[in-house]
Amino acid sequence: MLRPISFLLHSWLVLVLIGSFSSIVYYIKNEPGAAEAPAEILTPSVAARDTSTPVPKVFNIPATGPGWSLLQPGLERRVIEIYNDQNQHVESIHLWRIDQKYFRLDVAYHDTPETLDAWQKETNAAMVVNGGYYSIASETYFPDGLTIVNGKASGRSFNGFGGMLAIQPSGAELRWLVEQPYDPYEPLHAALQSFPILVRPGGELGFGAERENHVGARRTVIAQDKDGHILLMVAPQGYFTLHQLSGYLTESDLNLDIAVNLDGGGSTGILVANPREMISPTRPIPFVILVYPR
Repeated sequence: MLRPISFLLHSWLVLVLIGSFSSIVYYIKNEPGAAEAPAEILTPSVAARDTSTPVPKVFNIPATGPGWSLLQPGLERRVIEIYNDQNQHVESIHLWRIDQKYFRLDVAYHDTPETLDAWQKETNAAMVVNGGYYSIASETYFPDGLTIVNGKASGRSFNGFGGMLAIQPSGAELRWLVEQPYDPYEPLHAALQSFPILVRPGGELGFGAERENHVGARRTVIAQDKDGHILLMVAPQGYFTLHQLSGYLTESDLNLDIAVNLDGGGSTGILVANPREMISPTRPIPFVILVYPR
């Protein structure tokens, strides 16, 4: 009589131990805030993929061969169609490449936002693209980070992060503020700060896998290639996370030296006057980057 009871007792203890071990393993694997597996930067034609939450591979398929078409001297246009590994179209990257021998850049700001059409009519710019992030207080809109318009600075410079579009009469350049902090004594005609850096100077990955949040959104990017061209990019369908976009741009054939993320989501938008083309934001914009012929 005692042996069956002893056998049952031992069997019950074994089951408890197995159940406890399984629970411990489950908790370790699913502990809130546990480190995720690092993402992998894939081949130049493939965006980043995180191994803990799989993201479809993204293929760079230019619309027409090399893709660039000349709109006018100094201004080229390209569309890169993005497909996932099921051959489903998930995004289009619209790009404009600007030769600064033919065009110059500027920044404009109002504390009350305007549509891209209104900005273009007011400034007569050849191109208008949304700027960086902004905040709202008492119905007044103001840029986050430093902004310089017509030589007058406002706002506070980002300290140790982000990037800056710095504009002088001789031309515009993008800077990584970690490497080249803002100097208030430098006489800049215009400037705009935003974040994060997607491509660090030299063409290095700017937004690593450890910062991945798996949130896709509409994206606007300003970049500079290793030949000094300024590139404006809009991805309006909301596919890319910041890490994916950083990996994609770093490994792309665009020869980028540096790229800075601008405000996205409902702010993403661009207007080209000739030939006319517009990708509309879903809300008015308080400050913009302008492009003018020289």
